[in-house]
Amino acid sequence: MLTLVTGVEGFTGYFVKAELEANGHRVVGLSSDLTDATAVANEISGLQPEAVIHLAGIAFVAEDTANAFYEVNLIGTRNLLEALARHTSNLKSVLVTSSANVYGNSTGGVLDENVAPNPSNDYAVSKLAMEYMTRLWSDKLPICIVRPFNYTGIGQNEKFLIPKIIKHFKKKEPVIELGNIDVWREFGDVRTVATLYRMLIEDCPQGETFNVCTGKTYSLKEVIELCENLTGHKIEIKVNPAFVRENEVRELKGDNSRLLKQLGAFKSYTFEETLSWMLK
Repeated sequence: MLTLVTGVEGFTGYFVKAELEANGHRVVGLSSDLTDATAVANEISGLQPEAVIHLAGIAFVAEDTANAFYEVNLIGTRNLLEALARHTSNLKSVLVTSSANVYGNSTGGVLDENVAPNPSNDYAVSKLAMEYMTRLWSDKLPICIVRPFNYTGIGQNEKFLIPKIIKHFKKKEPVIELGNIDVWREFGDVRTVATLYRMLIEDCPQGETFNVCTGKTYSLKEVIELCENLTGHKIEIKVNPAFVRENEVRELKGDNSRLLKQLGAFKSYTFEETLSWMLK
């Protein structure tokens, strides 16, 4: 199957491409700027993909320019879907990546796909708007939407939390400066995420929305303790007010039962295994 992966050269794209190719897919990327509707349409017309995994977008929540979230995540995605609807003839499956950030500042219980979204920053608003827009194409395209919770792995930009922590431990720094430490997060493995995306486009659950998550959270203090146990290196945490985000989502914990029901068992990694891999 010829599978288009937007953002194939990014962190997640690298692992998705490897997973797809290992399972018999021919993988192509998109060279056009998503905000250029004409260029996207022309390229899609020439490629004629049979499946699409749409990863491209602005993913760092602290991005300085809020407009970019909407221009790329919302309008760029619309340009892609319009091109796919108008210019493909044998499209079997489209996976669009949203974000668990659409759930917002929820502090209690486990979040399943029926929880009402309550986005608390421009990134999350752009992703929720993208979801609503994507559903406008549900009668024209075989689309499913995923809401990945936090995940990490080798190659993730060091401006993200876990790679930043890993870097400090590898360099045996005595101190690390962090923002809010009273937050609880899931930390999945990018290799598991890649496997799940591949399984979903092969299964093609049209019209569905899935949490991609582990169902287990860690505080930042626990993350540091795990790294200390794995390396034998102790590090002091200092809270830097400049790193403290407004409207920080205190806890994000997902329910992955819908995903498990759809796909059954799949290979996954524990967080400790992920950290050991990254610390090598």
